[in-house]
Amino acid sequence: MRWDDFRRSDNIEDRRDDGPMIAGGGLGGGGIGIGGLIIVGLISWALGIDPRILIGGLEMIEGPGGQQQQGPTPPTHAGTPADQQGQFIAAVLGDSEDRWGEIFRSQLGRNYQPPRLVIYRGGTQSGCGMAQAAMGPFYCPRDQRVYLDTSFFNDLQNRFRGCNGKACQFSQAYVITHEVGHHVQNMLGILPKVQQAQQNMSPRDRNALQVKVELQADCLAGVWANRSQQKWNFLEAGDVDAALQTASAIGDDRLQRQAQGYVVPDSFTHGTSAQRSQWFQTGFKSGSVNDCNTFGQGAI
Repeated sequence: MRWDDFRRSDNIEDRRDDGPMIAGGGLGGGGIGIGGLIIVGLISWALGIDPRILIGGLEMIEGPGGQQQQGPTPPTHAGTPADQQGQFIAAVLGDSEDRWGEIFRSQLGRNYQPPRLVIYRGGTQSGCGMAQAAMGPFYCPRDQRVYLDTSFFNDLQNRFRGCNGKACQFSQAYVITHEVGHHVQNMLGILPKVQQAQQNMSPRDRNALQVKVELQADCLAGVWANRSQQKWNFLEAGDVDAALQTASAIGDDRLQRQAQGYVVPDSFTHGTSAQRSQWFQTGFKSGSVNDCNTFGQGAI
């Protein structure tokens, strides 16, 4: 992946030097609670991987209910980070801002308001409650920020086969733009509709709708990649394969089969490995938001 041409965003809050924040209790409304963290711990123990690898389903997009946790506002260093890792994150975010700005104007006839991205180590306060490294990257609709513990990228490179060197960078970009995809959903009014619909659903139906949310975010990440490829021709051999391997590695079916030997489709929150790869490729091939309708007619 070549990213030298990408504009660096200064829409970043760098909290990596603030040290880990310790807070009692679980996450506030719209976040994952202690039960979710226990499940992640069990799965990660069974798979022998760091729980931060289990990204995607633990994003804080479940709904407006509950109480937002209060805590001190952490100090931040706003702007484009100077280190190599920070530069890469700023470059991917900056290009996502530019491409989504173009897409919103050309395909949707409106302006795009980008999310802020918070990078941290260990833990930090978010608008949805306490953010912790074990949760993986997530998007919080309350404060319209993407949260990323940067040690996740090290785990991604160390644990996923085929994710190494420059090829792994596109997997990392996929992770960032998946979360940005949730912000796009929020701007389009999709997340509020989902959250409202889920309030009166059974757990099975809530999970099924959540799968559609996550698959659409995968597709929107593919839309970004398509538009950026047209602009910069930035992809290199192995990049897309590495991203697809990452998407497959975090499919619900694969995680469940490895953890317990069997699959429970009703409990899926992100879709199967095949579905995640399929929807990313759908967005990547078409570059059109209209092709990312994972909900079907009248679903929400």
